Amino acid sequence: MKNSLTKTLFSLLAFSLPLFLSSVTVSAAAPEVQAAGEKGEVTFYVTRHGKTLFNAAHRAQGWSDTPLTSAGVEVAEQLGRGLKDIHFAAAFSSDAGRARQTAKIALASAGQPLPVSEDQRLRETFFGPFEGEHELLMWEPVAKKLGYKDFAALTQALNNGQVTLKTMMNTLAEVDPSHTTENAAQVHQRMQAALTDIARKVSTQGGGNVLIVSHGMAILAMLEGMTPEENLRAPLQNASVTVITYKDGQFTVGKIGDMHYVEKGKGN
Repeated sequence: MKNSLTKTLFSLLAFSLPLFLSSVTVSAAAPEVQAAGEKGEVTFYVTRHGKTLFNAAHRAQGWSDTPLTSAGVEVAEQLGRGLKDIHFAAAFSSDAGRARQTAKIALASAGQPLPVSEDQRLRETFFGPFEGEHELLMWEPVAKKLGYKDFAALTQALNNGQVTLKTMMNTLAEVDPSHTTENAAQVHQRMQAALTDIARKVSTQGGGNVLIVSHGMAILAMLEGMTPEENLRAPLQNASVTVITYKDGQFTVGKIGDMHYVEKGKGN
């Protein structure tokens, strides 16, 4: 039964990938020239969604989706309380239920029940046939391909700077026999395109703070080339915040994976 459901899920996701990618307007890098009509500085608070059922089970969760656990709801509430002193001009999330749910809970807890605009380009990496599989089954072939004993050794190599997240993502795409797993460039380009479009739109409207709820690997892939590689080694925790400023047509990355908003929200 499980294998049948997994095959059905993969077939649906694999069919939608080419259609999705063909509709994405890509941007290879952050813009360097201010677009006409832009006038306001934009500060992004980019957060990873709260903990989900697949997170708890250590299963690959890209375009597949599971709801927040009770701990996921709690950390989203804490995030919102920690952000309550920041006035948001707009809020965005991917179209995944876990991202949308996190955004709505956080905004409600912050006392700012703004509408949440969904953008497919903010999705997590598509993991092809690995969707729903245990993370060990997904990453062990990558470890072997790169010459490491196992996933633990690969993770240690990432932490030590011996391998990059970009290399891991690209190798995962290489070992996928279906050739449907997204590589680092695909994720980076669509995430950058979404960030740029939102930045220009909000800047034209006067600027302000923007909440974006997306996904761990996708956020790190988006940041590739915007910050030193050593800043992209640690996985992002659920509800962590990465601050990005957009001014005069350029992005500046602040603290990555900041958990102090969640910690602040625990005391409120």
